[in-house]
Amino acid sequence: MQRRTLLLTPPLALLGAVQGWAADIDTEDRPSGPAGYPVSLEQMQQAVGERFPRRYPVQGLLDLELRTPRLKLLPQQNRMGVTMAVLAAGPALNRAHQGNFDVDFGLRYEASDRTLRAHQLRLARLDFPTLQPRVVDMLNAYAPLMADQTLREVVLHKFTAKDLASVDAMNMQPGAITVTDKGLVVGLVLK
Repeated sequence: MQRRTLLLTPPLALLGAVQGWAADIDTEDRPSGPAGYPVSLEQMQQAVGERFPRRYPVQGLLDLELRTPRLKLLPQQNRMGVTMAVLAAGPALNRAHQGNFDVDFGLRYEASDRTLRAHQLRLARLDFPTLQPRVVDMLNAYAPLMADQTLREVVLHKFTAKDLASVDAMNMQPGAITVTDKGLVVGLVLK
């Protein structure tokens, strides 16, 4: 009987830590579904918005200005997406042209700075309705690189020391990240 109690103690302690970690968050913000630390879409949108707008020159031909991306949740794919407005202007163009592109990406935890980051980017669509097709083709050649440079490893959320104090005490860290209809739920794994 005592042996069974000893075998159940670590899993029960882990469950208690997960519940305690999630209990620190306001229950209205907590997505339904898996247990873990919730991160809302609004929190991530605010973190990403601080890094934009950004400008990228394309070999002296034109300059691209990337506006603040609009994040979206893709729970069926356990990924997130982003739509970015782009302004293209420069010597190769007669005037400025507005466009946008869509990218979706996976998520990962970076232990060195306790952040959730975008990775495994896939460019879904690049659209410039007022540009000539040959110019759009040229931009499409640069679009995957531009998306990669702009969004690769973008910080979507940063955990504070307080957020992770009880988790660190149990020699654990954030692990699996689940995308839900309301945001993310970050599970725990052993370090």
